[in-house]
Amino acid sequence: MMRTITFLTLPISASAFMPSSYQSRNSALSMSSPVESGLVDLAKKQNPVVGYFDPLSLAEQEFWGQSTDATIGFLRQAEIKHGRVAMAAFVGYWVQSNWHFPWAQTLAGDPFPSIDLSPEQQWDACPLNARFQILTVIGLLEIWDEYGGGNDNPHYMKGRQPGKYPSFAQFRDTVHFVFDLYDPFNLFKKMSEEKKAERLLMEVNNGRLAMIGIFSFLVADKIPGAVPALDSIATPYEGNVMVPFGADFSLSQGTIVGALSFIGILSAANAGAVNAREEVEALSISEIEPKSE
Repeated sequence: MMRTITFLTLPISASAFMPSSYQSRNSALSMSSPVESGLVDLAKKQNPVVGYFDPLSLAEQEFWGQSTDATIGFLRQAEIKHGRVAMAAFVGYWVQSNWHFPWAQTLAGDPFPSIDLSPEQQWDACPLNARFQILTVIGLLEIWDEYGGGNDNPHYMKGRQPGKYPSFAQFRDTVHFVFDLYDPFNLFKKMSEEKKAERLLMEVNNGRLAMIGIFSFLVADKIPGAVPALDSIATPYEGNVMVPFGADFSLSQGTIVGALSFIGILSAANAGAVNAREEVEALSISEIEPKSE
């Protein structure tokens, strides 16, 4: 479970394959400084003591030749998403260390890995197909997010609120019923936007703490004594937490490279489709707009 964290970033990393025409056109979009975009004020609300902290000036860059506005959208989305993953991983680490599902894990009747194993060792002990299923679901969730839920929602680098995961409404209506990830029972439907913004600030702070927490667990297991506070509960792990299939010798390196290549091609195809659609829309607009004499 723990090593799925790294794979969450794959579809995003693959977006570097965007066509150059798409990159150059978007670089002409409006650009904002950290002050103009509200990052400085946002940072003070999140942590009045630390305030705005960007030593590498990432918020002033133009990732993939796009505007700083798009870059800020990417960075904010990435932090919120990885904070949520870290919170789930932190809780999952504690659960996996003390309890496991009592029913069978496979159709053959095999049980879930024993809690005598560390969470990292439990991942290695899971059947290969089970691990692929986990990563497949994560990949599908990523694709749904990148496509804005199949609707006309803008991309998070083009104006969508960072951290706002698309609804599954279109999937429910056309394929199969499934609950939304956020507020599946509409318990917070009447919550004010101010309250939602306040809770998002809390979520970001909790996510930052969780990222530190889960990596502390991983480091303590990998490097004995590296985190003294966790020495009493750390379980030495000889594997590599950054290589999800490192303990499975039946999976060749070529298979991993092929999977990563497929993700890159999928991202490039997505970017190309978006590029073509925007060019068609721009051409249609230019045809109906009167030309100045």
